[in-house]
Amino acid sequence: MQPTLTVGATRLDLRWPDGITGNYPFIWLRDTDPSGFHPKTGERVFELTSVPLDIVPTAVALSDEHLLVTWPGAAEPSAFDLEWIKAHRPGQRREDPADLPFQLWRAADGAAGVPRFEADDLDDPAEFLRWLKATKQYGLSIVQGMADMTAAGTDIARRVGHLRETNFGLTFEVMSKPDPNNLAYTSDALPLHTDLPNQELPPGFQFLHCLANEAEGGGSTFCDARAVAEDLRALDPEAFEVLSTVAVPFRFQDGTADLRSRKTMIVLDDQGRVVEVCINAHIADIVDLPADQMEAFYRAYRQLMMMTRGADYTISLKLQAGEMVVFNNRAVLHGREAFDPQTGRRHLHGCYVDRGEWDSRIRVMSR
Repeated sequence: MQPTLTVGATRLDLRWPDGITGNYPFIWLRDTDPSGFHPKTGERVFELTSVPLDIVPTAVALSDEHLLVTWPGAAEPSAFDLEWIKAHRPGQRREDPADLPFQLWRAADGAAGVPRFEADDLDDPAEFLRWLKATKQYGLSIVQGMADMTAAGTDIARRVGHLRETNFGLTFEVMSKPDPNNLAYTSDALPLHTDLPNQELPPGFQFLHCLANEAEGGGSTFCDARAVAEDLRALDPEAFEVLSTVAVPFRFQDGTADLRSRKTMIVLDDQGRVVEVCINAHIADIVDLPADQMEAFYRAYRQLMMMTRGADYTISLKLQAGEMVVFNNRAVLHGREAFDPQTGRRHLHGCYVDRGEWDSRIRVMSR
């Protein structure tokens, strides 16, 4: 059914019989003219600076299926499909299949609560999409039944998107090594942390494919940092405010690299939701805040760290050969219990895929 049209001085309004109203500034309509987009690529080719900001149409009308807007000097009117312009009215976000609600979890949910999928089942596109969505929402999943080869994990990762290369390479081997340049390459315990917050953009999803885990110890630990941050917001709003507004330095250096960044430990999106938590005490650089900010920062930082170290949030599981854990590196903290390399072999093969690639795959497969 057709809407009712009202034309004002700077915009026009459309009111549909179902009560939905759209308010359309003239400059938005000119910028969004369908003819201003490339017919093949869909990219905007209209030049905004070619028209005045206060542009006003010379005529506006409704046809059976279109809103027709005629602009000064234009030979043909802009034709907006009425269903399209209703769905894309200003203030209405574009529908996004990848914008999924987070499923926050805590230790009480246990390791048994982690979503599990069979590697062979992921050959089914519907099951692959279900895995993508579940991992996005929970922040963590386990794929079991993996083949005993390093390519098995990277093959699944590449089906999501391009691998993210870092100074540790396109892929990496997590095992005890002589002369390590990272604590992951030792047999020491690793407290819960975010990988590579020293990078301008820390990696998104991490894939860790277990090829062997025969040593005593070596359990993997995980914590939903989003849940911790939301609990901190309720428990200590001042600490939450500090950690979500004050940027601090991170740094990694070895013989060939010196990578630094500054970021807040808690990152919010434009709706105020916690979408990232970046904590890594081992590569946090020297805190260089003004002295009068130190007390508030350290109080907040220590509180957050104590919560992530607490039993209320951490789960532990010992990956078995043939299992691959996949998690959102910027939302789920991970760590490791110490192990004795003299008692058996422990070998994980890892890689990263950025979060934008993950969301893109959900959108494409949801079409």
